[in-house]
Amino acid sequence: MNPSEEKAQFEKIKNNDEKAFETLFHSYYGQLCLFASRILQDDDSAEEIVQDFFVKLWDKRHDFSIETSVKSYLFRSVKNLCLNLIEHNAMKLRYAHSVLANKKYDPSLHDGFNEPDLAQKIENCIESLPEKRRVIFKMSREEGLKYREIADKLNISVKTVETHMGLAIKSLRICLKDFRTGLILFLYFSGKKF
Repeated sequence: MNPSEEKAQFEKIKNNDEKAFETLFHSYYGQLCLFASRILQDDDSAEEIVQDFFVKLWDKRHDFSIETSVKSYLFRSVKNLCLNLIEHNAMKLRYAHSVLANKKYDPSLHDGFNEPDLAQKIENCIESLPEKRRVIFKMSREEGLKYREIADKLNISVKTVETHMGLAIKSLRICLKDFRTGLILFLYFSGKKF
């Protein structure tokens, strides 16, 4: 589709044409996910960003104005959302670091948890992971092994290790959703960063 056809299609979207929106979505979804994944180094977050972008695009379709090509607009928008997420995550890590550096920090004042509860909950969540995932997670976090070292020891690919680690982190985020600050501290300061 050439730029003028894309602009015409976008005008249809602004006029509530769901079919035109579906066509745009299917034309660019995969490319945008790959693009976002290269920036974020996280496939799940990349997909989430792109999905949220398309939902917002449809919800706000009447307000959007594209001066450049549609393709440029889509990629620039997703890039900006990725950079915002990176900055947001960096702020969370800075906050976690400042919390640990503050000697007067009282965990009972934050998120309704205290350290023993969090430590036990983390342990329970790790133990609830499927066996292979739990082993890989512990080798990374407790033994401090690199993904390549884990792959060599278990005779699996590095990609498999990455996949298991990603799924483990996702499971822990869900399991520890009531302990948000504690989870940030745990993930940031336990073993190597991924």
